[in-house]
Amino acid sequence: MSDKSPKPQEPDTDVHDDPDEPAFDWMKPKASGGTSPAAGSAAASASKASAAPATPTGKQPPTGKQPAAAAASQPSTPTTGQPGSRADRKAAEAADAEPEPPLFADTVAGRPSHYSEPLPTSALSVRPPEEEVARRNAEREQAAKVKPIGPRVFQVLLAVFYPVILLVLAVRAVTSPLFLWVEYNRPGFPGDGYGFSTDDRMTYGSYAVDYLSNWAGPRYLGGLVNQDGAKLFKDSEVSHMADVKVVMLSSFGAGLLLIILSIIAIIYLRKRSAGGVRRGLFAGSIVTLVIIIGLAVLAVLSWQQFFTEFHRIFFANGTWTFSLEDTLIRLFPGQFWSDAGIVIGGLVFLAATLTFIFTWPTRRRRGVATEPVADTGGEEQEEEPASGEEAVRR
Repeated sequence: MSDKSPKPQEPDTDVHDDPDEPAFDWMKPKASGGTSPAAGSAAASASKASAAPATPTGKQPPTGKQPAAAAASQPSTPTTGQPGSRADRKAAEAADAEPEPPLFADTVAGRPSHYSEPLPTSALSVRPPEEEVARRNAEREQAAKVKPIGPRVFQVLLAVFYPVILLVLAVRAVTSPLFLWVEYNRPGFPGDGYGFSTDDRMTYGSYAVDYLSNWAGPRYLGGLVNQDGAKLFKDSEVSHMADVKVVMLSSFGAGLLLIILSIIAIIYLRKRSAGGVRRGLFAGSIVTLVIIIGLAVLAVLSWQQFFTEFHRIFFANGTWTFSLEDTLIRLFPGQFWSDAGIVIGGLVFLAATLTFIFTWPTRRRRGVATEPVADTGGEEQEEEPASGEEAVRR
């Protein structure tokens, strides 16, 4: 082959004009105007082919260089190569990527979106019927007016426990050596016609009263003797005092339990119900006054019948009747029991009356205060009743 023979044309190896192979399609940025990289590459190749002068055989001239005039007349083609670095390619891909449509939008730029769903708060804009709204408002107002059951229960318990507690405390005050001393030394108290002096009564009576509140057995009274060495109390008297002791200790224990429960109720009402303690004690004082007045009327009308019926409630028939010569009758005659009943009733009545007065529902205690209003010429104007929530805070 001579030097003048035409050289075969080398294939176009421009890396910027890769063929339209899928493996390299992602590496080419999209051409401006919406043309694809493959279309831009094909257009550039066609432009180069048309710009080159054709030979009779359809091949390039054998010379390695084209004339200057032909080179000058060849139109310049835009460079559609890839970006110089990987970061540039990523930036180009991000710029050419289509934005993701909103999730809850019905249309995007005038065209339907790929996914459409009602907004989560779209149901709030739907108003229920007027009847339903009125019914719900009525139920809400009714629920606001209903008071919790707990404070009411504790108020009722406090009102029921209060008269029993007062009665037990009054009985405990009477069964004491102090009351014996006052009773034996008061003017007009009948003396003993069988020889007991005031000191003898005070000594033997104190043993009997102490036995009712201690934990000693029947020998505490059965072993006592008088001055001549005879037994002071008969067996029937000791047995009756043992029955009385059971009743007294049971009542004291019940009273102590009720006091503890009342303290719990007071603590609960102070935390949960404003004025609940006052209302409970006020109701309890009314109940106590009604009971004590009724019992006083019965006792005044027929004291002997009242005393007999009282003993029949707690003791068996025949176990609480004694002769005038027995020690229990000499120490505790009929006048002693009538005085004890008067003292018990008086103490309970006094305590209930004071409670009734101090818990009376005045305007201030009910949370309705009166305050003077400025610039009214010294006149006072009553304040409107406080609402339930404001009364609770007070």
